[in-house]
Amino acid sequence: MNRISLLTFFLLISLLTTAQVQKFSRGHEYCHAKKIQNELSGMSKQFSPNAPAHSFDVLDYSMELDLMNNYSSPYPRNFQGNIVIQFRIDTALNAIELNANTLSLTIDSVGMAASAFTHSNNLLNISLDRTYLPGEIAMIKIYYQHNNVEDNAVYVSGGFLFTDCEPEGARKWFPCYDHPSDKATVSVKAKVPANVKLASNGRLQDSIPGTNSITYHWISRDPVATYLVILTSKVNYKLDIVYWTNPNTNEVVPMRFYYNNNENPGPMEAIIGDMTTFFSHEFGDHPFEKNGFATLNNQFAWGGMENQTLTSLCPDCWDEWLVAHEFAHQWFGDMITCATWADIFLNEGFATWTEAHWTENVSGYSAYKNEIDGNASYYLSANPGWAISNPDWAVNTPSSNTLFNYAITYMKGSCVLHQLRYVLGDSLYFAGIKAYATDTVDFKYKSATIGDFKTKMETVTEQELDWFFDAWIYKPNHPSYKNVYSFKPLQDGKWQVTFTARQQQASLYYWQMPIELRISFMNLTDTIIRVFNSYNNQIFTFEFDQQPANLQFDPHNDIVLKQASTIVSIDEPEAQNPGISVFPTQFDSQVIIRYSLDQPSNSNITVTDPMGRVVFQKSLPKQSAGIHEFEWDGSNLPSGFYFLNFSSGNQVKSFKIIRQ
Repeated sequence: MNRISLLTFFLLISLLTTAQVQKFSRGHEYCHAKKIQNELSGMSKQFSPNAPAHSFDVLDYSMELDLMNNYSSPYPRNFQGNIVIQFRIDTALNAIELNANTLSLTIDSVGMAASAFTHSNNLLNISLDRTYLPGEIAMIKIYYQHNNVEDNAVYVSGGFLFTDCEPEGARKWFPCYDHPSDKATVSVKAKVPANVKLASNGRLQDSIPGTNSITYHWISRDPVATYLVILTSKVNYKLDIVYWTNPNTNEVVPMRFYYNNNENPGPMEAIIGDMTTFFSHEFGDHPFEKNGFATLNNQFAWGGMENQTLTSLCPDCWDEWLVAHEFAHQWFGDMITCATWADIFLNEGFATWTEAHWTENVSGYSAYKNEIDGNASYYLSANPGWAISNPDWAVNTPSSNTLFNYAITYMKGSCVLHQLRYVLGDSLYFAGIKAYATDTVDFKYKSATIGDFKTKMETVTEQELDWFFDAWIYKPNHPSYKNVYSFKPLQDGKWQVTFTARQQQASLYYWQMPIELRISFMNLTDTIIRVFNSYNNQIFTFEFDQQPANLQFDPHNDIVLKQASTIVSIDEPEAQNPGISVFPTQFDSQVIIRYSLDQPSNSNITVTDPMGRVVFQKSLPKQSAGIHEFEWDGSNLPSGFYFLNFSSGNQVKSFKIIRQ
């Protein structure tokens, strides 16, 4: 399928006034298009990013629903239910506050540890039968009705009933603490007509037939965020089950495919095993006891939604890259959930990047890079000018058009992960991602903040990454490079290359990054040099034994979130320390640095590996004008090549040296 133009894509969204299915060529297009349809209501307070302040922790939601009247004309939306909520007390309390949308829900009565209630302004305040102390566990029961209203959470028509809840729609069909960091196990018993198939989170515990009815009982073994709790049901639903065997544990996992008449999920059923095996290898074993996908009707006209163990898809949307995107969420979004909506990058940035990584698995790195380049191009053309994460979103949930902005949340988010891969290198990057996804102490089946992810990557890579996350996650926009370089002949047939890394953008912020330079020579050879650019107008000089012909900045376009030009300048200032030499450049242990200072000054020596990681750093005290030497011992380094950078003032001279 050809990618539709992005302009056409947004024109379709803005102009479409009747429900119909639009097909796209990439999974993130579907996902975004679906999620911006949901607007928010019933807002209330939210956790803070790193230390959720909350007086109780929900452990389990157990609900019983009577849906017998929802599948025949006139397809009413009202139904009766009750829910038992089990929670642990974290702070002594005699009342709790839950989210319950007042338009959607009518509360009839409460029981068990609940003694009274008030319900207004989308909040359900429940008085408890006594004061509970920290560590105690209590259970309350709530009898309620879902009203016959349209609320963009419960959808009923033509023999279908399904829910769709991100970001804050769960409170519209069951009372809950509706914030993503508070995850709980879930049990759903739903009575439906005998010709209806109903699916939900987790495993099918049983299905009990009655007179013209059937009661399904679904139980989720693993905690679920409220926005990922799902009901999906339909008269005469088609169902196929494919079984995947975990090659590491031999566990057999059912993959359930619910679909409409005249649809063919067969091609996806054929590759879901390979996709599960690949994601399990990259990010740790498939995390749940079951998984599944269900196509819905035209009320769900756009895209997909990654409900835990049961993804919703638009009608006949059995698209490989849509499934790859939503399935990636089972690891990033479901197994590990964003702690607040300020951390949505951990959901959508990860799923969009993983979709490209699936492309890499299927078609190779060039295809992956083409996809990332396309994501970057879209961001650069449609950037609305805000950061990927705004701390205020942890307290005040933004509109869906902001939270799920296609250019920022999806496109820029995926590109930031690609740039982190470039900064760290594949070995450390993939080790860090897998360590994050398999961390059973802090993250697996729990929630995380962006700061948590950063700390995990720093621990695995043994690198400080504040500079990276501060620039690419918490700052808006991107750098605009206006680099210059020059070539200069020296004595004895040597040549000097001078490169100035220069950014010129409206923001006063400067983006630090390791940068690569490809220098081509007259004899048709070339070399790539990697240095760390830490400040604006930083000058790098390199000396070669042959005549350079061309210099290319970021030759593989790995800093994809940028605008850049690099031009020759005959007026570019030279480094102020031309009298610097290093010998031997191929060494076993000792390297002598000889340098001249034309005035008293401080100097710095830094040695980096090809990835830009600092392996040695020394600040020299102020020295008088004249010739000096410094002896460096590099015997502890592994064999390979390194870059030795000498700076005095704001001038830098770099040498490529080889540890034999």
